[in-house]
Amino acid sequence: MQPKEFLKKLGLKTRNQGTWTGLNDITGSRRYIDSYSPVDGEFIGSVSITTREQYEQVMQSATDAFQVWREMPAPKRGEIVRQYGEVLRQYKDPLGRLVSYEMGKSLQEGFGEVQEMIDICDFAVGLSRQLYGLTMHSERPGHRMYEQWHPLGIVGIISAFNFPVAVWSWNACLAWVCGDVCVWKPSEKTPLCSIACQNLFQKVLKANDLPEGISCIVNGDYKVGEYMTKDHRMPLLSATGSTRMGKVVAQTVAARLGRSILELGGNNAIIITPSADMKVVLTGAVFGAVGTAGQRCTTTRRLIIHESVYEQVKATLAKAYPQLRIGNPLDSNNHVGPLIDKGAVENYLYAIGEVKKSKGKFLVEGGVLEGPGYESGCYVKPCIAEVENHWDIVQHETFAPILYLIKYGSIEEAIALQNAVPQGLSSDIMTNNLREAERFLSVAGSDCGIANVNIGTSGAEIGGAFGGEKETGGGRESGSDSWKAYMRRQTNTINYSEQLPLAQGIKFDL
Repeated sequence: MQPKEFLKKLGLKTRNQGTWTGLNDITGSRRYIDSYSPVDGEFIGSVSITTREQYEQVMQSATDAFQVWREMPAPKRGEIVRQYGEVLRQYKDPLGRLVSYEMGKSLQEGFGEVQEMIDICDFAVGLSRQLYGLTMHSERPGHRMYEQWHPLGIVGIISAFNFPVAVWSWNACLAWVCGDVCVWKPSEKTPLCSIACQNLFQKVLKANDLPEGISCIVNGDYKVGEYMTKDHRMPLLSATGSTRMGKVVAQTVAARLGRSILELGGNNAIIITPSADMKVVLTGAVFGAVGTAGQRCTTTRRLIIHESVYEQVKATLAKAYPQLRIGNPLDSNNHVGPLIDKGAVENYLYAIGEVKKSKGKFLVEGGVLEGPGYESGCYVKPCIAEVENHWDIVQHETFAPILYLIKYGSIEEAIALQNAVPQGLSSDIMTNNLREAERFLSVAGSDCGIANVNIGTSGAEIGGAFGGEKETGGGRESGSDSWKAYMRRQTNTINYSEQLPLAQGIKFDL
């Protein structure tokens, strides 16, 4: 089923020349976001921009829904998420195709993103019976102490274009089983993916006679995001995007003493040691560098290579890159699709220019592709450059398939180079040396939130907490005990004696 057919099948309304609106989208706005596919430059559809008045209606709907949702037992909330997972299984193919077409990632990655949604649904269902607190011994006789967790209320989610559905689901599924309701502002670059997800979930809510406000969407640019960051009714805001955006969100939310989960930029490196298995290196490095056309926060940006195998790695990459097939991502034979838009192409060209200004040498040249199949102007060549780690352009994240090669001598130097960037998301070491692996994972090793051995930097399972340090933001989403961020902790003490002894032995006799 093709993307536009899928949108129609969901029962979405059309206005003007293909404007799509979801079940609880409040219409009436006369301003729209147009979505064009980077695959072929074709117009897909438009969504209405949320006005301030409409935002207030959404927040009221969410507030009312929370009063109902929080009272439902957590396992019952988990059952709703389970049903959503089943719906996603049913629509995995068309939703994956829509992700691929609107965002530009390969079809297999589009399917993989929907599978990630299914996986987090499964995780959340199990979690709904495991929102554990603790019991503690009181120092006072006849007293019992314990802690429990309660939902926060309305959770705001601001997602980025590169994972238009998965990152929302990481947040939403956990928030839902925790008893929260969600207001989602998707990227204005991929609004139709969010409309599709919203409509699928609304079908589940309707079938169970539950309020629409459990899941809401608002659309627009940073101005709509500002409604959320400044809103005291939104105790938690989870935002994915650039470090620049994250700093603004963090300051604004903190000013009202709200909470934020920030998933920001990455500048990820693979350390390649003399003992590394070169077959593993090739797969991990190439997929890490060119997957999603270099537009993942976990994309491999830097290869830090031991001097003894530097030339070997160069030769292997130089042979592999010409074999990459660049083209329509809906064709499963292609490895690399387009960048998201022409602005991303400009950033790519700027980075290449800065490398050349710094006298960097290109092992594999870059450039914009033209001709049949590349009419959108968003297709570029994955490239490789030999650089120095301290160069300004290397210190910054460029969301494009540009891979930097850096040479090292000792494992201590390699780890220092790995850590010598402002970002701290994902990292990896390729080695068969146990001591090197353990050194990399030790307190003196990688300073990133994710540290891998022999698997590359890109691609994370939902069972582990996802997030990074430094300018990556410090937030955690998805697995492990990330659910605690979506709830408030409450300590309870019960006195079942006939006396009222005070803590710390304080005497207060009347």
